[in-house]
Amino acid sequence: MSEGLRFALTARSEGPITIADYRRSARRALPAMVWAYVDGGAETGLTMADNCAAFDRWTLRSRVLTGNSGTKLDTTVAGTALSLPVFLSPTGMTGLAHWQGERAAARAAEAAGTRAVISTASSYTVEEVAEATADDHFFQLYPWTSRTTGEPLSGKFIDRARTAGYTALFVTVDVPTAGNRIGERKHGMGIPPTLTPGRALSAAVRPRWAYGFLRHQRISARMLVDERGTKAAVASARTQQNLLRPDLVWDDFGRIRDLWPGPVYIKGILDAEDACRAVDLGADGVLVSNHGGRQLDGAPAALDALPAVVDRVGSRVPVFLDGGVRRGTDVVKALALGATAVGIGRPYVYGLAARGQAGVEHVLEIFRQEIVRTLTLMGVDDVADLNRSHVQRAAARPVAPGR
Repeated sequence: MSEGLRFALTARSEGPITIADYRRSARRALPAMVWAYVDGGAETGLTMADNCAAFDRWTLRSRVLTGNSGTKLDTTVAGTALSLPVFLSPTGMTGLAHWQGERAAARAAEAAGTRAVISTASSYTVEEVAEATADDHFFQLYPWTSRTTGEPLSGKFIDRARTAGYTALFVTVDVPTAGNRIGERKHGMGIPPTLTPGRALSAAVRPRWAYGFLRHQRISARMLVDERGTKAAVASARTQQNLLRPDLVWDDFGRIRDLWPGPVYIKGILDAEDACRAVDLGADGVLVSNHGGRQLDGAPAALDALPAVVDRVGSRVPVFLDGGVRRGTDVVKALALGATAVGIGRPYVYGLAARGQAGVEHVLEIFRQEIVRTLTLMGVDDVADLNRSHVQRAAARPVAPGR
C-alpha cells in the first residue's frame, strides 16, 4: 500500500478534520430540503460565496524565530471572558439540522470556553436552553411587531430572555423583508413547505435524521409557536413572515436599547455611517454581517465591510464579524482587521448535523487548533497583538480550494 493511500485511508477513518469535511458530512446527513435551508443563500448566491472569497483577498505576515507559540486566544465579548475568539452566531430553527438544536450548540460552546447567541427563531425557547446549560449565553432579537394588532413583541422577548439569565442582546436589523432564497423555494422550503415523493424519499433514506424528526419534532420556532411538528413549523414560518417590519427606523432601536439593562449590539451592519449612528444611539458594539448572504444578494462581503466600520467606531466600541468564516486563518485575518471576535453560523450547524453536540465541540476545537497553528507560524503570541500590520492585500490569485 502506498504512503499516500495509507494516509488517505487513515484520515477517512478518523472522520472530519476540517470544516469542509463537516460540510460534506452534513450534506450526506440531511434531506435535500433541509440542506437547501442550511447551506443556501439569496438569489444567485453571489454574496454568500463572496463572504468566503473575501478572506482569500488578504495574506498573512509571517515572522520567524520569534519564540512565540500563539496560544493566547482569550478575548471578551459583552463583558464575558472567552477562551476562544469565536462564538456561535444565531441561526434559526437549528433543530432542522439535528433535533438537539440550540441546546446542544450552547452546551458545546460552553465546553469550548465560549458562548452562543440564541435566535428568536430558535427550535428551543430561551428558557429551555437556559435550563440545559450552566453558563449565561446571549440572546438575538428580531424587532418584530404584529401587523394585525400593532403590538410590539420585542418587550415580551426581552423580558423572557432577561428572566432566563441571558446577559447580552444582539438586535438583528437586516431583515426588513425576507431574502429571495431561490434554492430553498426550488427544494420545497417555501411557506408552506411542499412535500413530493422525491423529497419524502430523501428524508426516508436518512433514518437517523428521520427518527429525530419524528421523535422530537424540533422544527418550529418555539418562541413563536408553543407546539411541535410540521403544522407548528408552518405556523411559525408564517408568523415570522407576518412580523417582518420594513418600516423600522432608528428610533425603534432606541426604544429597544431602553428596554435592555445590559450590553446591546446591532447585528447586520455593513455601512460605516450606520455603525456610527448605532453607537450614537447607545449600541455597545456592532456585528458586521450580511446575514450569511441570505438577504441582499450583491451586498458587500462582511470582511470587505469590516475595515471601514472599524475605522469609524472601533475606537469607541468592539466590532464583531460573521459571514464566510471557515478556517482559523479566516479568524486571524478578521482579528487583524479590527474585529474583537468572530461568529460562526453554518460551520457549527454542519457539525451539529453530522454528530450532534460532539460535532459542534469538534468544530470549535478545529478552529482553536487552526488559530493556534496560524499564530505560531506568523510568530504572534497573542490574538490581542494582531493588527493591520499582520495582513496585506493579496495579489490576484485563484480562490483556495477546500473551503
